[in-house]
Amino acid sequence: MSTLVVIIIVIVAVAAVVLIALLVRRESQRRHLREKFGPEYERAVQENESPREADRELASREKRIAGLDIKPLSPEIREQYTRQWAMIQAQFVDRPAPAVAEADRVLVALMAERGYPTEGYEQQLSDLSVHHSRTLEHYRAAHETMQSHEESEKSTEDLRDAMVRYRTVFEDLLNEGADNGHDKHPSDENHHDRKARTDASNGTS
Repeated sequence: MSTLVVIIIVIVAVAAVVLIALLVRRESQRRHLREKFGPEYERAVQENESPREADRELASREKRIAGLDIKPLSPEIREQYTRQWAMIQAQFVDRPAPAVAEADRVLVALMAERGYPTEGYEQQLSDLSVHHSRTLEHYRAAHETMQSHEESEKSTEDLRDAMVRYRTVFEDLLNEGADNGHDKHPSDENHHDRKARTDASNGTS
């Protein structure tokens, strides 16, 4: 076997090893992103041209959040927000629409308290998706209800549903969501149903 043939074989073998390593690395990252972002991963795939583009976007979100000072709440601040939320729920009974708007405002204030930038709704969604992806759809639905109510009045039942959804996100942020190091989230459907039953006995049903 000539030296040239040996060199070609070595080059091909090395290229094959590098290619396999790249594919394994890409699949490992994709698996990580799927587990990290949950339902948000599929949404990102649908909104981008390809899974590879979605992977880049989600990895970029992770990198952005890693550069922020996201912090847990002190017991005093947590208690302060808990009291605020109790007042909002009490307000809902007589003034549901203003209560929902106030819930949105307090939720954004809580994001800022945790260290999340709040310069725009879309950026809020992007940032929250890194550690709060399992409750993010509740935020989308509640925010959409609040905005559409300003154009055409929603029913009290719609506003009640928005309030329950806001509370789901509020509690996830209040209790730090995945930021506590365990990366565990309740099932969206079961958590939402449980909160609906709880709120039904507290005046937001």
